[in-house]
Amino acid sequence: MKFDLKALKGKYKGDAIEVLHVVGGSLILAAGLNLFIIPLGLYSGGLIGISQLLRLLLSNTVHISKIAGIDLYGIIYLLLNIPLIFWGYKVLGKRFALKTLIAVAVSSLFLSLIPIPQTPIIEDFLTSCILGGIIVGAGSGLILRGRSAGGGLDIIGMVMAKKKPGNSVGRLSIIVNFFVYVICLIVFNVEIAIYSLIFSAVSSIMVDRLHSQNINMSVMIFTKKTGISAAIMEELHRGVTNWDGEGAYTHKTAYVLFTIISKYEVSRLRRIVRSIDPQAFVIFMEGAQVDGNFEKRL
Repeated sequence: MKFDLKALKGKYKGDAIEVLHVVGGSLILAAGLNLFIIPLGLYSGGLIGISQLLRLLLSNTVHISKIAGIDLYGIIYLLLNIPLIFWGYKVLGKRFALKTLIAVAVSSLFLSLIPIPQTPIIEDFLTSCILGGIIVGAGSGLILRGRSAGGGLDIIGMVMAKKKPGNSVGRLSIIVNFFVYVICLIVFNVEIAIYSLIFSAVSSIMVDRLHSQNINMSVMIFTKKTGISAAIMEELHRGVTNWDGEGAYTHKTAYVLFTIISKYEVSRLRRIVRSIDPQAFVIFMEGAQVDGNFEKRL
């Protein structure tokens, strides 16, 4: 068996980039929450929102909100995610579970350590909701681009997307968080619930814009060389349809290939095509709607 040093280096480089996405996204997510959302008394959705409510409950009942200077809601968030990470391991595999554990641990650390200002940085609720939603959504999207999940609804959404390709993480977040904020409406007041919901909606939209695995691409490849179809099926594990064609001007035989991939796989497909035929003509069309046997990659 031939040892491919170049492929090994490429794999480690890809893993390092994914880890940077996870760590950087976790920092951005925590900063967006602690600096713009929590100071206004607003609530996030999903497990982070539940962690905030549990922290409030502990603070009001046993008067404990910090342990050794570390905010409790980050610790609670970590504990709540453990069973979900195990579920993700069973459905999505060991690599996903390991990176998700890293993301949740780093997010919990940043959520606990980044100081929450006593006075809001931006006092206008709507502005803070929109800015905080963009920042938190960008952080979550970067974590997902690292082929990981930030925890909570991200894990549930990715598992559901794996089982049914039509699902998306952001869409699930909006649906689930609607019910979370109905509870906030009952417990708190209308203003808190509405602004928290606005934050959640902006964040979810931002997640789906950055989570490129949700964006399908239809690809047509025009080439005069053989072997591209086999390479795509072997490396990307995507199906390919071939047609025999003819150049209208040269009257030489040409091959037309068609496949569907996620936007996340575009760079890998370009590399495959260029390695076999640098002169190939490739058309990428974003936003293809797919119905049928198409595996959604995470």
